[in-house]
Amino acid sequence: MLLTADENRVRTLTMNRPDALNAFNGQMWDAVTDGLIAAAEDPTVATVVMTGAGRAYSAGADLVAMAAGNDGNRQAYVSRHGMNGFLEVLMDYPKPLIMAVNGVAVGIGATMLGYADLVFMSSTARIRCPFTSLGLAPEASSTLTFPRLMGRQNAAWVLLSSEFFSAQECKEMGLAWKVCEPEDLMPTVMTYAKKLAAQPISSLKETKKLISDPLKERVVEVRELENAALARGLGSPANREALAAFKEKRAPDFTKLG
Repeated sequence: MLLTADENRVRTLTMNRPDALNAFNGQMWDAVTDGLIAAAEDPTVATVVMTGAGRAYSAGADLVAMAAGNDGNRQAYVSRHGMNGFLEVLMDYPKPLIMAVNGVAVGIGATMLGYADLVFMSSTARIRCPFTSLGLAPEASSTLTFPRLMGRQNAAWVLLSSEFFSAQECKEMGLAWKVCEPEDLMPTVMTYAKKLAAQPISSLKETKKLISDPLKERVVEVRELENAALARGLGSPANREALAAFKEKRAPDFTKLG
């Protein structure tokens, strides 16, 4: 589920469910969260890079597992950490965290970018926040982090429309810092990651803390509001129609729903 590589005090964590486009099921939540915790606690690691194997960064929550959970098979989505545990680790992450978006990033694959210190994207990568099309509300405090990064109107369109957005659009809006050709993505990311990793870890951690701490309380509050909205949406008529349409490979029909 997760590949780990170390080089010059940089740890690269590669989400590794390429056949499922690195979508998060129970095992994936645990593997990635445990990998982040281990890197945070390792005194030989100064900077962390997250990326994906194959043609996706992450397709978000595993809708097949989510649908199985709605049908009563909770084991498909059970996890020690879950999404909330994963987000807690991201929010409190003490070291510089770079996200290298190598391909499609959907749902949590997109909203996690709000927790990154630096976001690099392949020129062929795209993001999508599909929550309205699933009968759900946004997650991961993205209703706070996205407006801060992109401005209210850009964030509103990204979160409300459920459309795809290109890497260049993400850079123009402020969600991505740099866009690279696919073959240049990881070499470019590593160049910057190694520059950070050459600095004292203590200084990196203190600086990141000063940047992150003023927002932390609000991030938690917003995530709790989003979780409540998510709970109201899960299993709702709109959500059930969206998941049924996904399983049946058809367009959902929300015209008779609120």
